[in-house]
Amino acid sequence: MGSHLADDLLSHGYQVRVLDHLSPQVHGPDGRRPAYLAPEVELINGDLRDREVVWKALDGVTGVFHLAAAVGVGQSMYQIENYTSINCHATSVLLEAIVKRPVERLVVASSMSVYGEGLYRSAGGEWMETAERSLEQLKAHRWELAGSDGAPLEPVPTPESKRVALSSVYAISKYYQERICLTVGKAYRIPVVALRFFNIYGPRQALSNPYTGVLAIFASRLLNNRPPLINEDGRQQRDFVSVYDIANGCRLALETPEAEGHVFNIGSGRSTTILEVARLFGSMLGKETMVPEIPGRYRIGDIRNCFADISRARSILGYEPRVRLEDGLCDLAEWLPGQEADDHMADAARELERRGLTV
Repeated sequence: MGSHLADDLLSHGYQVRVLDHLSPQVHGPDGRRPAYLAPEVELINGDLRDREVVWKALDGVTGVFHLAAAVGVGQSMYQIENYTSINCHATSVLLEAIVKRPVERLVVASSMSVYGEGLYRSAGGEWMETAERSLEQLKAHRWELAGSDGAPLEPVPTPESKRVALSSVYAISKYYQERICLTVGKAYRIPVVALRFFNIYGPRQALSNPYTGVLAIFASRLLNNRPPLINEDGRQQRDFVSVYDIANGCRLALETPEAEGHVFNIGSGRSTTILEVARLFGSMLGKETMVPEIPGRYRIGDIRNCFADISRARSILGYEPRVRLEDGLCDLAEWLPGQEADDHMADAARELERRGLTV
């Protein structure tokens, strides 16, 4: 995501400096500069928790995109210290530096995970902001949400006004990033914008990271001639948004004066089931016969349905998704040949099961 944003910023005349500690889980064990990062980008290899490195990175900078985070709902539930250190402590270090060396705008990456379940509507037309599933229901493989009367609930687009429901350590840490940036920004009169990203996909994803986006995980499985592994029954709905649209949304958040102090959903505004996207992507890779494997497993911290209402981003930022899912998947499929993809999904699943984090 960061490299695509850098490309977008460079194409609009900005100078770009990146601070990244090049995590082995994402970038491999060598810690080398990614070949896809534009040569015009200045890269500082360092940790956001290092005050001296952060101070160096901010020198001469007028705007900051805070994208740094450990990412993974499942992994966050057992690497608790690591996730809170990288996502929470590092953000605090950055903010203390920005208070001393103010910037014209800070854009912080939040996440759709802060919603927990998305917004629902009951059969009687009532909005349901706090719907959830019981452990007993999940053990019985009753995946869909229902109201108190037992009638099914209808998932609807989730707006920024929906009450948060923090169902994982990762979600808690992302909400922390969002709220502390907005709070400190308001106190010190530093313009801050928070963006809640939905399910990002596209070229340059870390294919060997079993805790990254679901499409990268599917790609890794398929490239190793293994079927995609899908939790629950595959009919859970998500909002898949192209990394190119994410980059555009980030730049708009930087450039739009009216965005200050707001939180925006950045997604496609379209819902797709996990099973549907697995089949579509498999066909694009010529793996139609590799039927997704659905063991009927639930992972603690997962939700059933959540997809974005992007009307606020449209009206204030002028944001409009440009990449259709079919076109974006085709672009991802064309990038994959020649990429290294070690499939660690089964190992990750066993680790979660060993710790009692699956049902």
